[in-house]
Amino acid sequence: MSSVGGDCDVLVFGSCIVDFISYVPRLPKVGETLHGTSFATGNGGKGANQCVAAARLGSRTAMIGKLGDDPWGTAYRTALAGEGVNVEQVDVVAGESTGIAQINVADNGDNQIVIVTGANKRLAPSDVLARPVLFERARILICQLETPIEGTIAALKAFKGISIVNAAPAETNLPHALLSLATIFCVNETEAALLTDIPTIPDVQRAKSAVHKLRDMGCNTVIITLGEKGAVFAHSDSLAVYHVQPVKVTKVVDTTGAGDAFIGALAHFVAKHPEAALGNCIAAANRVAAWSVQKPGTQSSFPRAGDVELPADLATLRDQWACV
Repeated sequence: MSSVGGDCDVLVFGSCIVDFISYVPRLPKVGETLHGTSFATGNGGKGANQCVAAARLGSRTAMIGKLGDDPWGTAYRTALAGEGVNVEQVDVVAGESTGIAQINVADNGDNQIVIVTGANKRLAPSDVLARPVLFERARILICQLETPIEGTIAALKAFKGISIVNAAPAETNLPHALLSLATIFCVNETEAALLTDIPTIPDVQRAKSAVHKLRDMGCNTVIITLGEKGAVFAHSDSLAVYHVQPVKVTKVVDTTGAGDAFIGALAHFVAKHPEAALGNCIAAANRVAAWSVQKPGTQSSFPRAGDVELPADLATLRDQWACV
């Protein structure tokens, strides 16, 4: 659903990247050449992925991003518009290539990704200053770390509503402003381990420790997604940490983009159900992410409204989470 000419439920400030996906029996070792089983291209980038995930669920969305002046960029902008995203603020940058990602996906669903950011590196604070009305009228802002951090911080400073920072790909020594400006700071278990210097986060209790560390570092509300173990979260005004139960999946086909499906869905549910408890929104987003891993591809795996069985009243999901 386009947000042109009206308020925006979800505004995304972030990356647009074209995916080149090789399907392989297993992930290759260093220096090893493997025969893949198939190849596909798709539209990705964490920013655009999260925007499309929210749009498919029925949010009015807008994207602020950069594409290269090449066939990939032109086609991507057209595809985003076809998803109902407001692309008026998606610029095609002369002399830059569209960002690309080389992705290997193994038979068991594991993946490895190499990103060349291209035009995405041109997303800057000036892109925030030029669009004050959009930042004033959006309900939720989503940012990630695939574009320059100066622009992301500027976007967070300009936005007065609920902001979600998905700190991925994870970086060490993130600026305090990035941590403290976000209303909701969301990472997966690998990213949380890197940020908090915890060697691994294999279970809910270790994730609970990571939540407390992130809060000590300046974060407000924190969510750590744990894949098949669900998610943990803590509110900015409480020491209590809650565990949201996972959604059982019989067969995992492709985990690429599952985290983006979760973030986009979370933003959608928070925007559309402002009265709902955060735990209920996370539980609903878990269902969307679980649906996506049963399909191949990135954006192509994201469900549309009606694909995922969700209650009209998210309060019925209260039994899905509890204090740990």
